[in-house]
Amino acid sequence: MVQSRITAVRPVSAIPGGRVTIEGSGFPTDEQRLPEVTIGGQRARVVYASPSGVSVLVPALGDGGRTPIRLEGVPGETAFLDLAAPLATGLHQVDNPVFDLEGNLYVTYSGTRGQEVPVSIFRVRPNGTRETFSSGIVNPTSLAIDPEGRLYVSSRFEGIVYRVDLDGTATPFASDLGIACGLAFAADGTLFVGDRSGTIFRVNRDGRAEALAALPASVAAFHLALAPDGALHVTGPTLSSHDQLYRIAPDGTVSVRDGVVFGRPQGLAFDTQGTLFVVEALAGGSGGLYRVPADGVPELVLAGPGLIGVAFDRHGGLVVCSNDTAYRLLKPM
Repeated sequence: MVQSRITAVRPVSAIPGGRVTIEGSGFPTDEQRLPEVTIGGQRARVVYASPSGVSVLVPALGDGGRTPIRLEGVPGETAFLDLAAPLATGLHQVDNPVFDLEGNLYVTYSGTRGQEVPVSIFRVRPNGTRETFSSGIVNPTSLAIDPEGRLYVSSRFEGIVYRVDLDGTATPFASDLGIACGLAFAADGTLFVGDRSGTIFRVNRDGRAEALAALPASVAAFHLALAPDGALHVTGPTLSSHDQLYRIAPDGTVSVRDGVVFGRPQGLAFDTQGTLFVVEALAGGSGGLYRVPADGVPELVLAGPGLIGVAFDRHGGLVVCSNDTAYRLLKPM
């Protein structure tokens, strides 16, 4: 008889609703019912079970952090899962949040098309305090910080990118950018903007825009991140369930990563070590945050449904966002 034991939990991080798998051997799955799994003392819904693996959906829990997992019939064996803690709720996020140099996190309430909401941008302090930061921007979409530490936000309704001062005052910086969504800054202050119809613009410090590259149109939004080598990386979900990860060289040449596809890829960001992370919003249990090595297969590192964006602070701290909630992972990736 094979001794029951737990060997791993994959992925090791999650938000509520994420699908994680307990791996091992000798799991008691030959009974009339599925084995019971608890996470942090709460029962988790089992969605798959075999003698070597049990997959569950993470229940809604409290403060996050390192949380024990117990599997019925495996006495004395405890595994652990790193749960991301809710940081801000009541949002309408459609792209990455962004950290400033002081560690403040900026998030949006974007609203439906053309909707003017009371607060466009919230600021979340490092201690978790959320405060109103800026109002009056219709459909705030993507956020970015320039090399001088100033905040910029795109409006997909107006086709405008605004510069937002420290007092929250928004001033138009660049216009006529189509359905402006994803933003990313280069070290020299050049701004890149993704138009949902497929054009990637390059905007100089004076706000003058020129087309850099053309991609297939997206059904949602383009999401941008600049690599340490100066190449722009782009995701843009289409009607396909297998969307490409694009790379745009400084001269505008477009290429794709062979063999690397995602289902409804959304926000992406580079961590402090220069490693790329992409969130995938595909329904069906495989969604979450992926680490994408320079060579090799993407690895799911955080499970979570409907993720929209990801951001790293200057110390490597991680926040992921669903449409309405920002979660902070207490343990670095």
